[in-house]
Amino acid sequence: MLNKVADQFCKLTQYLIKLFHWSAIFFYFVVFKFNSKTIGIHPIKPNFDIQSNSQTMQKLGCILFFLALPWISIAQPFVANYDEAKVPVFTLPDLLVFNDGTPVANKKDWDKRRSEIYSIFEKEVFGVIPEWKGHVKSTLVSEKADALDGIAKRKEVRIDFMNGERKVSVMVLIYLPLNSKNAPVFLSYNFNGNHTTTLEPGVLLPDSWVSNNKEITDNHANEKGRGSAASRWPIKEIVSRGFGVATVYYGDVDPDFDDGFKNGIQQLFDAKRDSTSWGSIAAWSWGLSRIMDYLETDKDINAKRVIMMGHSRLGKTALWAGASDLRFAMTVSNNSGCGGAAISRRKFGETVGRINTAFPHWFCDNYKKYNLKEEIMPVDQHELLALIAPRPVYVASAAEDLWSDPRGEFLSCVFASPVYELLGMKGLPSNVMPELNTPLIGTIAYHIRPGKHDVMLYDWQRYMDFAADYFKLKK
Repeated sequence: MLNKVADQFCKLTQYLIKLFHWSAIFFYFVVFKFNSKTIGIHPIKPNFDIQSNSQTMQKLGCILFFLALPWISIAQPFVANYDEAKVPVFTLPDLLVFNDGTPVANKKDWDKRRSEIYSIFEKEVFGVIPEWKGHVKSTLVSEKADALDGIAKRKEVRIDFMNGERKVSVMVLIYLPLNSKNAPVFLSYNFNGNHTTTLEPGVLLPDSWVSNNKEITDNHANEKGRGSAASRWPIKEIVSRGFGVATVYYGDVDPDFDDGFKNGIQQLFDAKRDSTSWGSIAAWSWGLSRIMDYLETDKDINAKRVIMMGHSRLGKTALWAGASDLRFAMTVSNNSGCGGAAISRRKFGETVGRINTAFPHWFCDNYKKYNLKEEIMPVDQHELLALIAPRPVYVASAAEDLWSDPRGEFLSCVFASPVYELLGMKGLPSNVMPELNTPLIGTIAYHIRPGKHDVMLYDWQRYMDFAADYFKLKK
């Protein structure tokens, strides 16, 4: 679907190039031949000097070529590199050296260096979140004491964000072990509505905009989608292990299309936008922090043990949320790729230019400066992982998901490790990429499994093992 959109964009720009070409010819005949007296250029006569007019045409051709060059560059269909031999030689920004060249020697230094790196990500990648001046209210909408065949309790909580007459509502679906009063919780967005994560009939459908798919044709959720994403959400298994699940439809916070931020949470902010203003990923991240505000008030949940988990674009969101909000005890990135865990300078699979073209609303406008120029970026993704230190982070890849650059995701874990080690934690235990289904477990963890871009039971099992070890829970 996304590739089709990009191809249509390329076709449109190619059409515009043709239009530009014929307009240039028209411009030549009107200006050079018929309107030369007006602008002081000698007209081309029937008996003209071939050499002099050839030079004129060459000059005009050069001018038109350079005018058209940006359009030509944009119009070329994107071809991803999947060949390691074609990965450029690159040098990463040094995590443990300040921008002025001073080395980072200890934890106190790292705290300052962390602020330096975070500020760059804010202003150059995800965007700066303006001050919130509105109000938030949470309401328990439904509750079921014997969900999932009697092993869980379920609740739905609506969170209303209000600023004057404007309001955006977000529905949080929560499953908790039946007899637990202090459960650790996986917090994660879903793609098409809370009802898609479970077959249970009582879970409400979202009222907000939903992307069309095989079940949806009018951008509104319906019953056909119930349970359609349940394979990504093994809620019974998660609850059986003693964990809770809190999930939210990400489109409740910000609809995932480029509308100039007229819908979703950003409409509630009054700040004037500029090149550093926040994109959708920062908005989704901000929404997770507000959900965390609610979880801290829920006596059934251990708010000190909330695990931020996200897949794909929501994996990018999870990493930025984990970096931005120190209350998240652990962060999990599943197939997050470009703009997430994968090293951008590798230019492997999806690239900065490709992601900014297909999804211009995800990041701040400054990020577009690095289209086709990843090598001049002041940060790279190993630094995003390092911002989460010393809290644990788990990065997962899929062997067939070359678009997300599994090796680039692994290398971010390797290059983020020195910060964890400086802080007295164990980084990734190896700098050799592991075999399939062979997790590397330190305070940074990584695995690559067989299969495609997806969240599978194997992934969840590894995340639960990781969290159980860290929190010292029974497996």
